[in-house]
Parts: sequence; C-alpha cells; structure tokens
Amino acid sequence: MGSTVLSLRIDGELLDRVRLHAARSGMSVQDYVVRTLVRNDFDERFQASVDETTRFYDARGA
Repeated sequence: MGSTVLSLRIDGELLDRVRLHAARSGMSVQDYVVRTLVRNDFDERFQASVDETTRFYDARGA
C-alpha cells in the first residue's frame, strides 16, 4: 500500500494539544494523527459489524 500526502489546516491551540498527546505517547505528530485515524476507522467498521450482526440475529428471532 502506498502513501499519500494529506495537508491539514488546524487551529494553533489544537495543534499544541495534539503535540502534547503525541509527546506523551512518544510519537511524532504525524504518527499520532495517523494512529488516531486508523483507530477511529477500525472502531467505526467494528461497530458496523456489531450492528449488522445484531440485525441478523434479531431478524432470525422475529
């Protein structure tokens, strides 16, 4: 899988907070943001799977 550049414009205070969180995790800002995006994407896909499974079993029980 290749990589692509993503440019963001964010508030200075937000960037300071992201830098702080990244530093606490021992990561660069770039790595911290990418890790956060990947985690959020996984969470959304996992929740969609749970919802689909719930609908499947609810439909079978009806």
